[in-house]
This record gives sequence, structure tokens and C-alpha cells, in this order.
Amino acid sequence: MAQAKGLEGVVAAETGICYIDGEQGVLSYRGYDINELAPNATFEEVVYLLWEGRLPTQAELAAFREELAENRGLPPAAMAVLREIADKIGPMDAVRTTMSALAAGRDDADEATPESDRRKAVQATAQLATIVAHYHRLRRGLPIVPPDPRLGHAANFLYMLSGERPKSAAERALDVALILHADHDLNASTFAARVTAATFSDYHSAIVSAIGALKGPLHGGANIGVMRMLLEIDGQGVDPAEYVRRKLAAKERIMGFGHRVYKTLDPRAVHLADLSEALGEQAGERKWYEMSRKVQETVKAEKGLDANVDFFSASSYYIMGIPLDLYTPIFAISRVAGWSAHIIEQHANNRLIRPVSDYKGEHGRKWVPVEERERTLEA
Repeated sequence: MAQAKGLEGVVAAETGICYIDGEQGVLSYRGYDINELAPNATFEEVVYLLWEGRLPTQAELAAFREELAENRGLPPAAMAVLREIADKIGPMDAVRTTMSALAAGRDDADEATPESDRRKAVQATAQLATIVAHYHRLRRGLPIVPPDPRLGHAANFLYMLSGERPKSAAERALDVALILHADHDLNASTFAARVTAATFSDYHSAIVSAIGALKGPLHGGANIGVMRMLLEIDGQGVDPAEYVRRKLAAKERIMGFGHRVYKTLDPRAVHLADLSEALGEQAGERKWYEMSRKVQETVKAEKGLDANVDFFSASSYYIMGIPLDLYTPIFAISRVAGWSAHIIEQHANNRLIRPVSDYKGEHGRKWVPVEERERTLEA
């Protein structure tokens, strides 16, 4: 039987949500190129697009923003769980556990109807940002900052995180970053969500499955490695190009380069590079952008690899004052929109996802009674 390691190249679902052409560096949501959406849309518009299949009218967008704002608060059961665990576990563990607690006490917990899925999607998308912000403040012994319904999704998250209203550049930068991370076809976490949803398990179980997959450093944590590298370069006071060459000579990996799908520059990296430069300019910290550019140019020259979405998001988040261990949770704050779209789509035309394996083990082994096994092993 022919096999594709890691299911590479295998078509596992039909979808109308996201299209990628890795050879040409194309990414689109519902037919809209990311290069159209990133500079023009808001995250709320993109979420609406992913779920409804079209961009909202002005009235629909206003109503949708209000709907999200109204659902940002955490129910008592979830809040109690978060308070209990905030100083005991890491951020992605806290996100996973609190997301599971959001299902507590729901009359529609096990429903998988279009109406129920969308209702839960609105709540989970609104509340995941609250979970991350509240977790961060609780673990530091700071009072939580309640969500502000007057702020957009990105601005409200930054406000809840720091207690200060963000500057317009930081608000827009995070908004664009959320747009760029909102969906990416059948990546590991989205596939995990669809596999769980395909069993007609509940919505929150599917999201928890996705969060568990995203936690892995091969999926959601690469930008943490990028920022640690930049901090190391800065701390050592070395030339970024020389640092990269030394690492490559030692056969060490440079994080933030190459992609399983893209064979050219990740289109999302272009927009994040611009954000990193603009944020650095405004904050008077251009060094992170300039350092990143030198690393990017050296890796391209030495290995022929292009930067991916993780590379410039690292310096962008750092300039915004976001702690490194919250980089992956911020990924989840965005990608929950895409996960939700795929759960809704999976339930609309469901078939249990059940691939087969290519067995490479032994055949024809004979049973040996337990009292004789030691002699068998010795023989």
C-alpha cells in the first residue's frame, strides 16, 4: 500500500474556507487573497467571512462586533477554574483546561447543529482572548481587567493584558497578525479539530483537540524560538549574519524559516515584516527589525530558505510588550476562528475521518504461557 508520511499530499477533506498554492505563495480565505484582506480588513470582518462565506455589510459588521463584545466575559465555572490553575500551569495548558470548562453547565453542550456550532463559536472566539489576558494577570498577582465592549477584538485583548489602552499602531499590528493567523487549511491543529468534530463529539472537545495540537513546538511555538534567537544575538553583541553562519555550520536549525506547504516566501511574512518595521519605528526600537532582516537575508543566501509567518511575528509581539510564552496562545486567539469554521463545515457534510496505516510489524507470532516466557527470552 502506498503511503504518504505525515499524510503529505493526501486530500483529506473538501473545503470552501481556505486555499493555498504553496508553489506560488498564495493564501486566500473564501476566495479573498490575503494581500487584499491584511491591509484592508479587520479581524472581525475576517471571522465573519470565514463563518458566513462572505464579507459583512456595515450593519452586519456592527451587529457582529456587538455580539462578540457581549460574549467576552467568562462564566463563573470557567473563571473559578482559571483562578485555581493560573499560577500552577503554563499558558497553553491553562487555555486548554479553561476552554474545556466553558462547556460546563451548558444545555447545548452536546449539540452539533449549525445554530449551536455558531453560538459556541462566537462565545469561544470572544472568550479565548479573555482567558489568555486574565491568565497572565492572575499568574502575576495582578487584578484582572474586565473587557471593554467599546474596543475592537485586538485592542480589547491588549487592554485586558496590560490595563492600558493600546496605541493605534499596536492595535492595528495585532489586528493584522490575527487576520494572518486566522486559518491555514488543514494544518495540524485544524485537522485535529476536524477529526474530533467528525465523531460528532461536542464543539469544545474539538477546540480542545486543536489547542493540544497547537501547543506542540513544531506547530505553534516557532516564533518563541525566533525571539529567543534575536535576544541571544543582541545579548552576545554579535553580527547576525555571523551568528547564523556559525549556527548553520554546527548543523543547528534557525527557527522561522521554511514551511511544509510553501516553496516560496510565505505571503503572511511580507505583511508581518512591514508591521515589525512600523512598530519598531514608532517605539524607537528598529534594532529588532534590522536584526531580523539580516538573519533573513543570510538564511536565504546560505540555505535558500524563505521566512515563514513565525519569523517577523516574533519581533512584532516583542515590541508590543507581549511575553514570549503568550505567543502561542495569541496564535490560538486568532486560529479559533478558523477552527470554528472547519467544525461548522465538517458537521454540515460529515463523514468519520478514518485513515489506514501501513503496518510494518511482525506476523504469525505464537502465544507462550507466562511461566515459560523467561526461558523463551533466554533462548
